[in-house]
Amino acid sequence: QLQLVESGGGLVQPGGSLRLSCTASGFALDYYAIGWFRQAPGNQREGVSCIMSGGGSTNFADSMEGRVTISRDNAKNTVSLQINNLKPADTAVYYCAAVSGTCSRYHFVYEFWGQGTQVTVSS
Repeated sequence: QLQLVESGGGLVQPGGSLRLSCTASGFALDYYAIGWFRQAPGNQREGVSCIMSGGGSTNFADSMEGRVTISRDNAKNTVSLQINNLKPADTAVYYCAAVSGTCSRYHFVYEFWGQGTQVTVSS
């Protein structure tokens, strides 16, 4: 069974940091671009960042510029998203997704999705 599982979400105070992880089972992430998306209640799903199979990355969310770092460890079949200086506006469910092509900010091109992990930023 092909599956992506996110972890690392939680409740954090403004200014804090989180490291989200996306681990694949049933397939190797090596040949996939992995994107991170987020969705807050009442909002559309928004692209955050994406890393190509070769390691090149791009960030999609202007509001998170300078605060996110995406990385991958193919040996562990895992992609991580480090988010620093978290703000209440970052509160959302964060999803990872895999696509066999190139990175895209458009969620509908991605082939596999995880179930999401909740990030809540509040004092």
